[in-house]
Amino acid sequence: MHASVTGASGFIGRRLVEQLLIAGFTVTVLTRRDLPAGLVGRVNVVRGDLCRDEDDLRPLLDECDTLYHCAGELYRPEIMEALHVGGTQRLIEAAGTVAERRGKPLHWVNLSSVGAYGPPPESPSQARVVTESYPLRPVGPYEITKTRSDELVMAAGNRQAVTYTIVRPTNVFGESMTNASLRGLLSMIRKRLFVYIGTTEAVANYVHVDDVVAGLIACGSEQAAHNRIFNISNDCPLVELVSGAAHELGVPAPKVRIPEIAARTISAVGSAMPRFPLTQERINALVGRTTYSSQQIQRELGVRASISVASRARAMLAL
Repeated sequence: MHASVTGASGFIGRRLVEQLLIAGFTVTVLTRRDLPAGLVGRVNVVRGDLCRDEDDLRPLLDECDTLYHCAGELYRPEIMEALHVGGTQRLIEAAGTVAERRGKPLHWVNLSSVGAYGPPPESPSQARVVTESYPLRPVGPYEITKTRSDELVMAAGNRQAVTYTIVRPTNVFGESMTNASLRGLLSMIRKRLFVYIGTTEAVANYVHVDDVVAGLIACGSEQAAHNRIFNISNDCPLVELVSGAAHELGVPAPKVRIPEIAARTISAVGSAMPRFPLTQERINALVGRTTYSSQQIQRELGVRASISVASRARAMLAL
């Protein structure tokens, strides 16, 4: 089997490529810069940039059975439209040309985000269960452009240019992740500085990168995944994550809880201070009661996310 991957230098894409190679796939990657040292000589390389009209993307897809479209930009809003929307459209055009020549469509696995469903419409602490049929209400340039990428891929599927699977993970974590927010939370627990805010029913929305990669590979390999959308999550009560992490880190489980309104007042006052840690966004995360259902991918593909934050707490802090 031959798999092609965009975003192979990224946090999820690199782990995906490694697991595809272990599984015996021939892998071709699209890159505009040097590969990580661990992949050099192990994959076929196509030089190109998804944001450039003049770059020919067909060589990436010529021998491809499954395309894993993992390219994404988290931090620079100014290029999200060009990459997530324009880049996806260029790939679709290349896929259509290749499929016409070969006489059959390739299978496209699009790495998306539960951000497509948007925040709770009433308040950050509104309780809700989000399934794959939940209305799409993305907010923010990343979420909006990734959702548009999904829509382009599904439209191509409706035209039979490709078959597709859309995979929407929650917050992906892992020992090599560059995002510091989860490490900051674990560090606060280890230093015995963590306090709960507001509701006792808050939900933590994390999923380990290895669970996401297992889901991606299943979606690329199983006929049952064709033209489907799957959430993948390992959501749990926030108190379970915090108390479990405290146990792993050898400290007492936090007990202190402050009202949400008090926390928001403190945040508003402290916002005038540079790098004040208690932001409104962090409060939203600590009071959220959204659960993203993974029942569909468990039932139809047998994929079950099982790696908890607590079990990797020491590794995340390099202890």
